[in-house]
Amino acid sequence: MISFKPQEVTKTLLGALPDRARDVLEKRYGLGKKGDTFTLEAIGQSYGITRERVRQIENYGIQSIQKSDIYKDHYDLFLELQKLIDQLGGGLIAEHVLLDEIADKPLTRNHLYFLLIVGDSFYKNNENPRYAHRWYTESSVAEAVEDALHKVHKGLDRDELVSEEEIVKRFRVELADSAADHNEDVLKRWLSISKQIGRNPLGDWGPADSPNVRIKGIRDYAYLAVKRHGSPMHFREVAETINELFDHKAHIATTHNELIKDARFVLVGRGLYALTEWGYTAGVVKDVLQEILEKEGPLSREEIIDRVRTERYVKDNTIMVNLQDVNLFKKLSNGTYTLAK
Repeated sequence: MISFKPQEVTKTLLGALPDRARDVLEKRYGLGKKGDTFTLEAIGQSYGITRERVRQIENYGIQSIQKSDIYKDHYDLFLELQKLIDQLGGGLIAEHVLLDEIADKPLTRNHLYFLLIVGDSFYKNNENPRYAHRWYTESSVAEAVEDALHKVHKGLDRDELVSEEEIVKRFRVELADSAADHNEDVLKRWLSISKQIGRNPLGDWGPADSPNVRIKGIRDYAYLAVKRHGSPMHFREVAETINELFDHKAHIATTHNELIKDARFVLVGRGLYALTEWGYTAGVVKDVLQEILEKEGPLSREEIIDRVRTERYVKDNTIMVNLQDVNLFKKLSNGTYTLAK
């Protein structure tokens, strides 16, 4: 991916500095043998100086490297990094994505990050509530992408989940004509810049702070398991599916208790749970009967059974037994049933 060895380059560049400035940069960016990084305060304590003074020494060291002949001698490698940002990200890429692409060891990542900081042929935007740390070569690209990412997020409902194909499609729409200049891999890397849009373990996308994306416990795993299944599941099956899909130990009893307490699920049969978003009504069969008759008026036996069976996995006889409650229902002379007044 890159033609140079980052550790060797940083060692050469640091050679242009006085001992203390070199030591400060090595500690700040984890350029030592162990790769440990230190705060401004920790470095200041070791030298008996303030953290602000450490910051000044750090800035001095970086600027001194940039002005040195050694930096000029290695300028081609900074151009290589610039071209890599253009190649992988179309002129804009999230910092973690860039480092993941070109470094598989923590120490190597530290050295590459330092080279990014020192280089003057590309620029960095620090993370904020909307976007991760990112590097760019063209400010116009960065602005357009960030604006499009914000619009995609605003268009997502709070608990909405969409496929990767759909999120890329929406992103293309917001990018307008500029999307045609970049392939799908670049668009996916751009999506990684957003801290407001995220992908869950099953590859579906949605608001990053949604429990459907940021999985925190059995309830969230259960929701994804049932949603992927597409129809009601027994709580035992839900637990087994969590184990298989996510390699996460889910005890059957614990899973059942969590399903009971979560409003995203509704009991539709003996041990069977569906998602509330599918339109199922909470409550026992009598509750469902009351809601159907209140909404639709008098219905025949067959019509009632058909309606209830879309809400509950129960036997026909169970439905008819519940209809015999004269305090709630009554049978009209034409054979239909209605609510008791």
